[in-house]
Amino acid sequence: MLLTRKEFVITLAGAAALPAPSPLKVLLVFAHPDDESVVAATVYRLTHELGAIVDHVVITNGEGGYRYSKLAESLYGASLTDEANGRSRLPEIRQRETRQAGRILGVRKHYFLQQRDQRFTLDAGEALDHLWDTAFVRHRLEALLEEEHYHAVLTLYPEPTTHGHHQAAASLVLDAVAALPAAARPAVLGAVTAPNGPDPRADFVLNRHTPLPQNRELDYSIVVNWVIAEHKSQGLLQRDCNRFDSEVYHLLNSESRPAAQQLFQRLTTGDHQ
Repeated sequence: MLLTRKEFVITLAGAAALPAPSPLKVLLVFAHPDDESVVAATVYRLTHELGAIVDHVVITNGEGGYRYSKLAESLYGASLTDEANGRSRLPEIRQRETRQAGRILGVRKHYFLQQRDQRFTLDAGEALDHLWDTAFVRHRLEALLEEEHYHAVLTLYPEPTTHGHHQAAASLVLDAVAALPAAARPAVLGAVTAPNGPDPRADFVLNRHTPLPQNRELDYSIVVNWVIAEHKSQGLLQRDCNRFDSEVYHLLNSESRPAAQQLFQRLTTGDHQ
């Protein structure tokens, strides 16, 4: 049936009033400033190519990184490798570095929860039971998840051989997600970098050396290096430039596999819709 001119105008007005589809929303939850470098290529593609909204939770101040700050002492005008001075000055410095890295990655908001970073440990319980205000961290994660309705949460893969703080962060993420109604739970993905090809047990992989369609001489490892370079107070991290080829993801809540598959399908196909 043909529409009259008046009906056609009304129809167009109604269509224009329809809400735009919600953008893809992803939350990063990491124990330390600079952990986001592990997922840098993924986040850059999410924000710059898919128009996703990405927020970033940093649980600790990262002051335990004073051991790796020697090269940055002249840059920041402080004796950062002196433990007392480093622990005092690094929280502000590392927040600043994180914000600068976030600007590159297109992060919308950073949430700094300011928990203690005492030392390297393989024991997740050290953070959960002694160092951190675990109830506060869990509450902040639950509140963010309830308010923002993220489609996915990226954290570091909680391998038994990795830093206990990374294991603790993943545990708190899973607790917070489990507190949501089943239909509202985002996919939780644990990330790890791989130097010579991905782990065959991985669920999803993003190759940092994927060339840009506009210029195949460029790839996303360049962005990873930009992000690493912003964390100048962490000299050991700088050795990760060009070290890893892939960002590898393990799905930590299997019931969310369809949402995770959709996310990575859009990343790999360049679907901006």
